[in-house]
This record gives sequence, C-alpha cells and structure tokens, in this order.
Amino acid sequence: MDPDIEAACHELLLRLAGRMPDQLLWRYRDWLGEGAMTTLARTLPRTLLKHNIDLDQPEYRLLVAGLVPHGADWHQVSSTLGVDEAPENRYTFTGSAPDRVNSVDSVSALVHATLRGRPDVGEVRQSWRHGEGEELKRVLLITALAGLPRLTGELQRVLRVLGDEEPSVEVMPPKFDLPAYHRAALASSELVCTGAVDTGHRLAAA
Repeated sequence: MDPDIEAACHELLLRLAGRMPDQLLWRYRDWLGEGAMTTLARTLPRTLLKHNIDLDQPEYRLLVAGLVPHGADWHQVSSTLGVDEAPENRYTFTGSAPDRVNSVDSVSALVHATLRGRPDVGEVRQSWRHGEGEELKRVLLITALAGLPRLTGELQRVLRVLGDEEPSVEVMPPKFDLPAYHRAALASSELVCTGAVDTGHRLAAA
C-alpha cells in the first residue's frame, strides 16, 4: 500500500475519534490495518453522511487523498465537507481506573507485556472517557514511528479478546497536531509503559 495513502487514512480515523460511533470506528481501523482499502473507500464516505459527521478542510483533504485512489464515490466524498473547524470535544477524561476494574488490571498488564521496550513505540498511556449517558471507556494513547494502522489493529484485537467489544486505541505519529479529543484524553492520562523509542518521540500531556 502507498504509505502516503495509508498515513492519510490513519490520520483521518484518528480525527474521527469521539465523533464517529465507537462500534464503527474500530471496524474501519481494523480494515485499514488489514489493507482493505476498497472496502473503506466504499463505506466510509457513506457512513460520514449517514451520521451527519461533517469534515473540515484538512480532514476533507485526508479523505480525498486516502480513499479516492481506491474508488470512493466522488459525490459522496464532496458532500462530507461541511464546516470550517472541527467540533469541540464533548467528553471528559480521568486517569484513574473506575472501581469496577480490578486492582490487577488484566488489560494494562497485557498491553504492558506487549509494548514495553518494543521497537518504533514511544510512550503508552491510558485514560478513562466519560460521556453523558455512556459507560466509562478505556482509551489507549500510544505514539509510534511506523506501522501505525497495523499496531492499532493488533491492540484492538487484544482488547476485544479481553472483553472490550468496541476498543478505543489511538496510535499517533510523533509531532501530531492533537485534536481536542486527544489533548483532553492525554492531559488526564496515566503511563502504562514505554517502548524502545527515546523521549523525543513520546507523548507530552498538554
């Protein structure tokens, strides 16, 4: 797969966190990690329109760059452009796990075992998302230098095996201009472990 196309799709899906329903977003990320670009191109623009998710100009450019080369419908793509700026984050976050999570957190333990000292991985953090009328949600926040869609897919599968049917795994490149959702999650996050990448490529809470 063209790395520029892959990077555009991955960044777009990052920017849709907190805006697209979790049950859809994780599936699109899984498809990207598996290289199912034709499926993404056919379904993602239609889903954006169905759920009234408008894209700003930078997001629209990512959609065009990532999916038009794989056959996305131009009419659907052009209809997604709707706002000048991305909407504000509607969630709040906390760093401490809720009472229902055991003192021995199997998810954190397995993520630690999987990513500690791993090449191309920087810092691994987690936060808990609060939304009105929604259950608390674990959000993993990871920085990595390469293979971001595949790492996302791998960790999503790990979380699903452990019982999270709609995992939230945010794997970000270094020096990524964080959307409001990720800034809020990171500001209230706790460290899980660090990979092999030096501190210059680790996440920094704002």
